[in-house]
Amino acid sequence: MKDEKRPIRVRFAPSPTGYLHVGGARTALFNWLFARHFGGVFILRIEDTDKLRSTEESTGGILSSLHWLGLDWDEGPGVGGDCEPYYQMQRLPFYLAVTEQLVEQGKAYYCYCTAEELKARRKAALAEGKPPGYDRRCRDLARAERAASEAEGRRPALRFAMPLEGETVVNDLTRGEVRFANNQLDDLVIMKADGTPTYNFAVVVDDMLMRISHVIRADEHLANTPRQIRIYEALDYPLPQFAHVSMILGEDRTKLSKRHGATSLSDYRDSGYLPEAMFNFLALLGWSYDDKTEIMTRDEIVERFALDRVNPAPAVFSEDKLDWMNGVYIRSLPADDLAPRLMPFLKRAGIEADEETVRPVVPLIQERMKVLAEAADLVDFFFQEQIDYDAQLLIGKKMNPADSLSALKRVRTVLNALPVFDEETLESTLRDLAQQLDLKAGQLFGIIRVAVTGKRVAPPLFGTLCIIGKECVLSRLEKAEWALAKLVDSANM
Repeated sequence: MKDEKRPIRVRFAPSPTGYLHVGGARTALFNWLFARHFGGVFILRIEDTDKLRSTEESTGGILSSLHWLGLDWDEGPGVGGDCEPYYQMQRLPFYLAVTEQLVEQGKAYYCYCTAEELKARRKAALAEGKPPGYDRRCRDLARAERAASEAEGRRPALRFAMPLEGETVVNDLTRGEVRFANNQLDDLVIMKADGTPTYNFAVVVDDMLMRISHVIRADEHLANTPRQIRIYEALDYPLPQFAHVSMILGEDRTKLSKRHGATSLSDYRDSGYLPEAMFNFLALLGWSYDDKTEIMTRDEIVERFALDRVNPAPAVFSEDKLDWMNGVYIRSLPADDLAPRLMPFLKRAGIEADEETVRPVVPLIQERMKVLAEAADLVDFFFQEQIDYDAQLLIGKKMNPADSLSALKRVRTVLNALPVFDEETLESTLRDLAQQLDLKAGQLFGIIRVAVTGKRVAPPLFGTLCIIGKECVLSRLEKAEWALAKLVDSANM
């Protein structure tokens, strides 16, 4: 839903305390799609106030993952913008100025309670069957009491004074109206004793100063929203529109976690998933265009995306569906595009090959891959001087070593005599030979496949033979004959 009165400005604000998981990536994607659909602004903001856990490595990983997914930002790190800086720890003066305003207006107060005291009171409240929230002990301290606490050396935190009665209503674009009783919302800390802002406070100040029109985020933040609304109101600033999207579950209907497999976007990238496929897949986690369309281009998704099609029910992350979708995208790529994408995976597997050599192999394996990392096992024999395998694999189905050796010798003789070594000639020649040998084509082809590739399962045989080349094929067939001859000799001993 577009707010006609305000320019569309949305943001993705990750904490750099780890990798970008698929839930965060889906949130970033929904914000990006909303901005691009309406011609708005997509902002990236790094919420690095967790000084102990925030790292430059995590920040770099998040930025890299967003770039890989194809999510560019209009304002943020590396881009700039008129709301700089885009790292929260560089924005401390803004938070300090707002806290001073709230204190002056009596909307925030200093709390001198120590962590130990708060813990003890929470424990006592639970024992008495009472809510464990803060009891507002410091809300109405007299000046003398504050002075006494400061004289003891207590460093105060700053708390926001929530209303004590009534309700706070969240008008959510995906969930409708959600009501919260104010007496259930304690006076949250907005500035820690060390001068660091808390999430609920910093996010409001940043969203206010960055003129965010729509806050699109995971539903785990819904409970924070009434507190944030009250801070907006205390600052006399118009509320953004909120949309809380559903959590992502594993196929066992529990919250997605590492036990379901990879959860990091970089893990999927390193496993050989295409960014186009991941983009399409993540877009369908909680959103749909209709009840049947699944494969869509980036431009089509941008054109069709709307918050009123976002389902508030939890989305299920299906690895099988992602594999299927990735396979569809792999098969759609031209060989000239797919070949360079395979190179890092071949190099990682120790295969020394250049892109020009790999390109002719691509059509043979394209139909067989679900992820790019599978390419190495499918093509390694093309680039090896020698291939190793168990000689027992050379024995044809329902055949013995001697029969297999005899058939293989005929294959080498026939192929050696061929003046043309192309797919059509190879197929017709070898099918005719199978008939002459009174073998099924599968029996003969299986022996040849193992002899030339070292595998029982390999890319299409005739295309494989062509790419390997006549000289190499004949050499490998001869070595296979030696291996079979040894089996024959062993059987006759």
